[in-house]
Amino acid sequence: MRIAYLHSGSIPSVYANGVHVMRMCDALTDAGHEVVLHALAGTAPADDIHAYYGTRNRFEVRTLAQPAVPGLGRWIRAWRVRTELRRRGAPDLLYGRDPYTLLACSDLAPVAYETHLLWPRWGVRAVERLLLRRRNLRRVVFVSQALADDYRAAFPELTALRHADLVTAHDCADPVPADGPVAPLPGREGALQIGYVGHLYPGRGTDVILELAEHLPDADFHLVGGTTTDRAHWQDRCRQPNVYFHGHHPPAELAPYYRAFDIVLAPYQRRAYCVGGVGEISRWVSPMKLFEYMSYGKAVIASDLPVLREVLADGVNCLLCPPDSVADWAKAVKRLAEDAALREALGAEARRQLTEQYTWRARADRVLPAVQAATGPGSR
Repeated sequence: MRIAYLHSGSIPSVYANGVHVMRMCDALTDAGHEVVLHALAGTAPADDIHAYYGTRNRFEVRTLAQPAVPGLGRWIRAWRVRTELRRRGAPDLLYGRDPYTLLACSDLAPVAYETHLLWPRWGVRAVERLLLRRRNLRRVVFVSQALADDYRAAFPELTALRHADLVTAHDCADPVPADGPVAPLPGREGALQIGYVGHLYPGRGTDVILELAEHLPDADFHLVGGTTTDRAHWQDRCRQPNVYFHGHHPPAELAPYYRAFDIVLAPYQRRAYCVGGVGEISRWVSPMKLFEYMSYGKAVIASDLPVLREVLADGVNCLLCPPDSVADWAKAVKRLAEDAALREALGAEARRQLTEQYTWRARADRVLPAVQAATGPGSR
């Protein structure tokens, strides 16, 4: 199929949504589809977008700015994307996380809408409600079962849909080679290396990690990621000499860090937010870093949140702790520090589950609806 992936964020960027979208386009291309990604212009420096993200395929990425017109900018851009799609020939499928552009283009091809949060703004929900009524809608994809349940409560019409399927598909990661370069971490030789990879937004547990470092002075803690502003915020508040901030790195450069860690942390709090504080996502989150931890066979300690239990099982593929109990997190770290066999067993089971259930390639097959390919440009 020829798939137009419609994304409302920028490519490249320092944000996780860009990683998700590029991984999905890569997997769809692996599956034999012709993919064109339509996104906003990048906000991160990168001479080569595909090298920045480490994709296997060089699918086309087309960027189009959003006019700075209050209340109308999204619609103007959506109409421009529509014009471009018509000029290039309608695709076989419109897929994406941009409800505005999907709605504007929904008469051109079948539509699959993916959502990662229940939007708090009434304007976005109004657009979604119109999109759900479109006869060309074929599938709605939710990133967690908790999100699917809340959407059904917020949009009762979902239960009566006859023209579209509802699918839950968690985030994923690609299996990685066991061997490879290992990052030369600062700190003490022989100390337990504990890592966190991801953003430093409110609710991501950065404060828990700093307190944990104070409780466990014999271990070294490494935080990889975060915007310049967020990193400076936490560095100014950090007094522990065993904490190291590594800042943002392109997704293609993260593998050596994952390999260097003995234990990895996912300390999501009971309230967690997207960039800029837009959207409280703790009920629905399906963090990519969790799956990336699993792909490297690392021993994971994660917050015991209902949505994470959709994937995680305490003592099976991770250890789970109350989100805000530093004492419990310290006990979990000490337990793994003293039991290398347990670290190995948890990591191996996590990697096995990742490989069998949570790869991007498998997700690509799961989320795509069955649609009939057009015979050529302009065939609709």
